[in-house]
Amino acid sequence: MNIANRITLFRIIATFVFMFFLSKNGLLAKTLSFIVFILAALSDYYDGFIARKKNIVSDFGKLMDPIADKILVLAAFAMFVQMRLVEAWMFVIIFSREILIFSLRLFALSKGKILATTQVGKHKTFSQMVVVFIILGFIIFKEIMLEFYTWNPAWEKFLYHTIYIVMLITVGLTIYSGISYLWKNRQIIVKI
Repeated sequence: MNIANRITLFRIIATFVFMFFLSKNGLLAKTLSFIVFILAALSDYYDGFIARKKNIVSDFGKLMDPIADKILVLAAFAMFVQMRLVEAWMFVIIFSREILIFSLRLFALSKGKILATTQVGKHKTFSQMVVVFIILGFIIFKEIMLEFYTWNPAWEKFLYHTIYIVMLITVGLTIYSGISYLWKNRQIIVKI
């Protein structure tokens, strides 16, 4: 297994570490979850960069890299639903899109084709990661205020409203990228 694929597997393992810290109370745990998420997100850039630079792009990497991204992002959104920061219906749309596209990839793989990630899909993943960073930033901000200062309940409403808006944009991009991916690969769908 090459170094790029090991980095991809690291991202999957880091997801569970991220979830563990995010589920714990306190500023330290939330900060550690944020740091782990940053490392996992950066690994997404580096595994592709290394694979292209060293010319070690593999079928395993083409398949597992987007899966590792999905595991990381879906785990974050699932945790946010559990924390009541994100609406469940938003998570269901994001999750459904990922399952649908993943199923199409598996079907294509059974026919001997590897469907690589599209640019629209990469933009969607980037936007989802940005939203996760924003929400984690709000969580840490709240923890800092609770620990060192005071928490104003009016801020809570503003934070939830902001999260709702950025999630609406992300859900829209997710739907658009799913439709775009299905359209691009419509020949495969017709053969189902």
